[in-house]
Amino acid sequence: MPSDIINSILARVNRPDLVKVLSEDLSGSELNSVLLEILKLKAKGMTPPSLLNFYQQNRFVKPADLPVVETKRIEFEVLQLFEQHGFTPIELSPVSSLGSCSVVAPADQNKVLSALRGTEVLADSTNAIALHVSDLKQKNLLPDRVAKVCNIQRMVRTQAITGKGFTPHFRVGCLVSSGTDTGAFEFEKTALNEHLRMMKVLFLDYYKVEKIAFRLLYRAGYVSNFLKDVTDFLISNNPDTNITQVDLPEKQNAYYKGIQYKVDVAFNGSTYEIGDGGFVDWTQQLLQNKKERMLSTGFGFDFIYRVLRGEL
Repeated sequence: MPSDIINSILARVNRPDLVKVLSEDLSGSELNSVLLEILKLKAKGMTPPSLLNFYQQNRFVKPADLPVVETKRIEFEVLQLFEQHGFTPIELSPVSSLGSCSVVAPADQNKVLSALRGTEVLADSTNAIALHVSDLKQKNLLPDRVAKVCNIQRMVRTQAITGKGFTPHFRVGCLVSSGTDTGAFEFEKTALNEHLRMMKVLFLDYYKVEKIAFRLLYRAGYVSNFLKDVTDFLISNNPDTNITQVDLPEKQNAYYKGIQYKVDVAFNGSTYEIGDGGFVDWTQQLLQNKKERMLSTGFGFDFIYRVLRGEL
């Protein structure tokens, strides 16, 4: 249902059915043609001074405020580190298919910068990787239907977030493991163990933080003993690691299934939640196969840079 703002606009132009006509009565290519023509006319009516004024007012288009050469060096070294541990780096397109975040995950499309030609500006690398991996699996181009992929990429989110260090576009690093169910939660245990160990190598050995800890949060979507079984496995395989189980009441969480985990790091006496991950059902949905499994982990690449340099 259109919002009050949309209804007000439709009433002002005396076209209460305009949204319905554009969204339901036109094909995707027809809608794209109409919008392209509208934006071409909008651009044609602009002048160089008005272009500069629009640039000055638009929070999405300003350059990043971090040193380019230094952060690019770090990005390269981190990707090399991931590759050395079995994760294949991938450079994604700056745009993804329209609906990449809202169709298989609970993200609101208004939090994504939607674009033309069936695209949206990349807002989450893991959603785009899920599409890429599912495409490879459907075409039988992925040996053993298993993938371990990593990425560091700049992305855009449209929601306004206040606070030091938060910007409309930023770099996020991610790990994605995709496989199939082999019974006894074997994929889930192995994949999550690999991600946790990779986070330890990244933050303790590379970034040199003082401490790292992991919180495992229960989420709906698996049997009730899933969290305990996986937690016990992780603790037994990582006796020197701070891993805690958080027994939250069962809740519907359309993003993560079974387990969501948090990565906390300590530096200069402060603790920062620097990463987040968990199991998702996106490849299941895309391939319509309940045997599919996927684990994603993301961490704030720009955020940890600011933390270690005392900017936060």
